[in-house]
Amino acid sequence: MQWLWDEKGRRYLDMFAGIVTVSVGHCHPRVNEAAEKQLKSLWHTSNIYLTRPIHEFAEKLTAKLPGNLKVCYFVNSGSEANDLAMMLMRAHTGAWDLVSLRNAYHGMTPYCASLCSVSSYKRPQAGNSGVHHTMNADPYRGIWGGRNCRDSVVQTDRSCDCQSSCKAADGYAGQFKDLLDHSISSKKMAGFFAESIQGVGGIVQFPKGFLPQVYEMVRSRGGLCVADEVQTGFGRPGSHFWGFETHGVTPDIVTMAKGIGNGFPLAAVVTTPEIAATLAQANHFNTFGGNPIACAIGSAVLDVIEEDKLQENCAVLGEHLIRELEGLRGKFEIVGDVRGKGLMIGVELVESKKTKQPLAAAKMARIMDLTRQSGLLIGRGGNFGNVLRIQPPMCITREDADFTVDVLRESLQKL
Repeated sequence: MQWLWDEKGRRYLDMFAGIVTVSVGHCHPRVNEAAEKQLKSLWHTSNIYLTRPIHEFAEKLTAKLPGNLKVCYFVNSGSEANDLAMMLMRAHTGAWDLVSLRNAYHGMTPYCASLCSVSSYKRPQAGNSGVHHTMNADPYRGIWGGRNCRDSVVQTDRSCDCQSSCKAADGYAGQFKDLLDHSISSKKMAGFFAESIQGVGGIVQFPKGFLPQVYEMVRSRGGLCVADEVQTGFGRPGSHFWGFETHGVTPDIVTMAKGIGNGFPLAAVVTTPEIAATLAQANHFNTFGGNPIACAIGSAVLDVIEEDKLQENCAVLGEHLIRELEGLRGKFEIVGDVRGKGLMIGVELVESKKTKQPLAAAKMARIMDLTRQSGLLIGRGGNFGNVLRIQPPMCITREDADFTVDVLRESLQKL
């Protein structure tokens, strides 16, 4: 279900899914049934004991991943997952330096905050040194970008004279190499962290061919590559089950949360046996990670995604919704860019298409109020807070998509 009701009985279409978390719909009966059944059987043992739910879920989950990504660590949140991934990277490589992207968001713990580079989420706190932020590969706002950069049915309105190779991808990859040459003190690094599509940062898609070049450079220095699939995983891209697959890369570590449990606290880190063996050199423990109820729910979510063909729904309705939203760009001066893949969509609002000055905060707040008053719930993101985030439950219908576009059109007209 993709609808919510307030205390007065008013109905709202949830097109943000509890911050991209309610993947298969609110109160899905098969997920509810799995939770209730496990609740009556066994709540908790801690993962020092292997229970049937954790075993079955780990088997199902790793079957969805390519290559030798066969070892699961279950935790409770995306921040915990990314914390653990950082620990794995440094323990396995024996190196300290990590690279993440500007505009990235990877969690709110002090460790994860060091990976983040979105100003509204930065604060003075003890953190983790050794993280370097490279230029964000953003075809709309970045230095390089063109009309064929993104793996999307819509592109930026920037000119492009690329032939066989994307100049934007090459430009950002060159800047990444420059960072490595100047900022990494040794020739060895722990690795590279990236969301497959930046979520909190405003649904930013990297140019095609960028990540393969970066992965090659990182691995040439002995580093590991991490795909943060907290928002992009579990079929949301439509064409693929995982966001990293759309880039043609296979990471060394994959982190996931949010949609994995449809709103229940559940997250995971998946890696190779070789990398996992490093962690076994010292104790690692998570009291609630992989508890029977969470794993029963996670297993049910995977079943529903497959049985209800939700990945296919993301592909079909995502393309329809993106194309309809693209129509708003031609009608409104403040709609600077429409982007996304599957049901991970961003609409960037600006004062002027020419200057790309972010839409004023007061105007953004007004649009959010207008959409909510019309019964539509959407998110907001981007470093300047000027991107509308549309990342709904994957079970939405064509009517829901059309309602969303109609409400946004009316709200923009009232601004």
